[in-house]
Parts: sequence; structure tokens; C-alpha cells
Amino acid sequence: QVQFVESGGGLVQPGGSLRLSCTASTSIFRLYAMGWYRQAPGKQRELVAGISRSGTTRYADSVKGRFTISRDIAANTLYLQMNSLKPEDTANYYCNAREDIRPVFESWGQGTQVTVSS
Repeated sequence: QVQFVESGGGLVQPGGSLRLSCTASTSIFRLYAMGWYRQAPGKQRELVAGISRSGTTRYADSVKGRFTISRDIAANTLYLQMNSLKPEDTANYYCNAREDIRPVFESWGQGTQVTVSS
């Protein structure tokens, strides 16, 4: 079973930026599309950014133009650059392999908390 370790979250003011990282325990980026998911209190987990095996990216409408997903295949690391952050971006952020919008692996990492507040 693959393990994911997310990092880079924190407290940031509205309009600020953060860069999240996710490292996988095995080399899966050539095998699977990957995604960043987030879950806010009382809400379902949602896919906010995805990258295919070929490198094509996709974004939820709520983050389009502000977030950028990228990866370093050799380092087994996925990134999420988040700019122009808004209070509604506050959530715990996770990564996983995906099929369309559905996560592939049942086990999740602990995630990294992003809090946007003044």
C-alpha cells in the first residue's frame, strides 16, 4: 500500500501564498494520475487539482487561475502552489492517486492544514 506524506500548510492571510508538497512512498507517478484533495470541517472531501500521467492538469472552478499543480517524478513528489488564497480555501489538504475524480487508494496521509485568516 502506498503511503503519502503531505507538508507545507500553515496560517496565511487572505491574498497570501503557500506551496504544498506530497511525497509518495513508492514510484507511482508514471502509473497513476494524481490529485490534490481538500476537506473542510463539515464538508465532503473534494478534488481541487489533478495531473494526468502525461502531465495534463485540471482544476476545480473554485481554484482555477490561483492554484498550480506540478510533480517531480524522480522525487515521487507532488506540489500545489496556492496563490491569492481566500478564507474559503481553509481545509486539510491531501494527495492521492486518482481515476477521474475518485481517489485510488483507501488509505490517506494525515494531510496538511491550510488556514486562511486575517
